[in-house]
Amino acid sequence: MKNILFVASESTPFIKTGGLADVVGSLPKCFDKEKYDCRVILPKYMCMSEEWKSKMNYVTHFYMDLGWRSQYVGVLEMQYDGVQFYFIDNEYYFSGSKPYGNIYQDIEKFAFFSKAALSALPSIGFRPDIVHCHDWQTGLIPVMLKDKFPENEFYRGIKSVITIHNLKFQGVWDVKTVRDLTGLPSYYFTPDKLEAYGDANYLKGGIVYADAVTTVSDTYAEEIKTPFYGERLDGLMRARSNSLRGIVNGIDYDVWNPDTDPLIDHHYNAKNFRKEKIKNKRALQRELGLEQNDSRFMVGIVSRLTDQKGFDLIAHMMDEMCQNDIQIVVLGTGDEKYENMFRHFAWKYQGKVSANIFYSEALSHKVYAACDAFLMPSLFEPCGLSQIISLRYGTVPIVRETGGLKDTVQPYNQYESTGTGFSFANYNAHEMYYTIQHAMEVYHSKKREWNKLIDRGMAMDYSWNSSARKYEEMYDWLAGC
Repeated sequence: MKNILFVASESTPFIKTGGLADVVGSLPKCFDKEKYDCRVILPKYMCMSEEWKSKMNYVTHFYMDLGWRSQYVGVLEMQYDGVQFYFIDNEYYFSGSKPYGNIYQDIEKFAFFSKAALSALPSIGFRPDIVHCHDWQTGLIPVMLKDKFPENEFYRGIKSVITIHNLKFQGVWDVKTVRDLTGLPSYYFTPDKLEAYGDANYLKGGIVYADAVTTVSDTYAEEIKTPFYGERLDGLMRARSNSLRGIVNGIDYDVWNPDTDPLIDHHYNAKNFRKEKIKNKRALQRELGLEQNDSRFMVGIVSRLTDQKGFDLIAHMMDEMCQNDIQIVVLGTGDEKYENMFRHFAWKYQGKVSANIFYSEALSHKVYAACDAFLMPSLFEPCGLSQIISLRYGTVPIVRETGGLKDTVQPYNQYESTGTGFSFANYNAHEMYYTIQHAMEVYHSKKREWNKLIDRGMAMDYSWNSSARKYEEMYDWLAGC
């Protein structure tokens, strides 16, 4: 039996700001319970819902040095979905209305959390063989496991893995403050260790000291070795390429299932979607005040509205797109310029464009179920879950070939009748537009081909089970090192 400990800053269903929470909430329950005891440690944020906080049981508390400070560490626990979760409690660090705030506060908060998570292990009686860290918030853990902790027999030989969910976010602050907070000796703050471009960098520390590094798709693992995608750490990624692997994220096939989804209007599956899926389109057209027309090509977008997601390309081509037989449904919040852009086009093209500038879990499910196609023209996309959900719901993805989008969407080939979606290679507004037009053409004039695309997409398996097998392989490899 191998003991695996996940340490992360968020996890469904307790607290979520992005895809990281889905990974940490879904993956641990998919491991073979006979071979792996996988547990999770999270911060106990004040902003978690009372529903969860009331179910947590007190385990212990102690005081811990953080630099020159002495800090309270409370430990609580609960079982959820067959997985043991622990929560680190400290109201000074984890108060506030959201999990992340100003970076200078987060730098201290996650130095505390990383050290507290490791310090709590003897008192909860769980010694992991491997600590699996996620993103910069836990980047100090592999460093600490190599520094002070091995002085205690309990920690000797524990391996660490760090998963990079998005290399853009690195946890960067000045060296003096980070040294003061962590109590790490100056030895660690050199360009081959935690220091990068004059500052301390948590994620870099994790990548340098972890025994293995993973990221969330094969293509992204290759991309981050190049200057364009490498966020100034491409040299380090090349240096660690022997320990770096990409494993595509999955989705929870119980939650995302058009045959049983309680949030959609009409259920359907791979056998009956030809008749039943269209009913969701009609229901959404009614709900959003779009023109009631079965033959309109309905394109969905569910996303954070930011530059990374390719919305400048959409801004360039929106007028051209709306001259076509098309309906565009947008759901999400983000940069004000994109929120206002979609509001403007919804006003200009009433009946064709619906801008829903908020987030709603229920509406997101309806968009996946109702639309004919789903658009993701991202500048970069480490993994992306929306295209995987679209495939599951028989909604054909139109994506740019980057990161996980390239790994999960096979481009349509009309000569061989293969593929699960449509894709374009260059970050170019006209190339995106022509790809959308090509998809529309197949949708309108080659209905059988379109339905075969859906058949192949719905047959793909991007459940967490297939990802979990690859993580298990990595754990076994690490344990044998």
